[in-house]
Amino acid sequence: MFEEMGYKVDHSNPIYKRFRLKVLGDSYNRGEKIDSSKLGADPGMPKEGSSVSEASSKEGKNHTVAYRCKKCRRVVALQDNVVDHIPGEGETSFEWHKRRSGNPFNKSAESECSSIFVEPLRWMTAVEEGALEGKLCCAHCEARLGYFNWSGIQCSCGSWITPAFQLHKCRVDISTV
Repeated sequence: MFEEMGYKVDHSNPIYKRFRLKVLGDSYNRGEKIDSSKLGADPGMPKEGSSVSEASSKEGKNHTVAYRCKKCRRVVALQDNVVDHIPGEGETSFEWHKRRSGNPFNKSAESECSSIFVEPLRWMTAVEEGALEGKLCCAHCEARLGYFNWSGIQCSCGSWITPAFQLHKCRVDISTV
């Protein structure tokens, strides 16, 4: 892993993010309590020294993608929190009874995942309470944004993500900060 990351520890590297998520999942499976120190920072809370980042963003630099609750516009995740995955083979990855019926020639709907997967964040209270699975609700307005499961979730592209903290794209707006 260290070699694949170019011989330096890069916390934003997808390889490192998947490793960290796997370690958290293993800790949960051993029965260890997942406390807030092991979760990612809440992107909706203002950071110390935010005036410096606001000044640099006004200059047109450091534009980062933010995912906001559609109901109240609270930032629920940043692009840095997203855990990328390798897309599966679409419908063929699902069991026969889960496959969609319809036009087999219409493959355009399968081209993009309907969800994003993020690392566990501090606003995810159900995760910190120790539940195996549950809904992810906005910390501000309680709107349902997605779902989490320590045992994993199969993405709409067919790929399995374990453990999974899934935000539905239809429940969040994508903007820049």
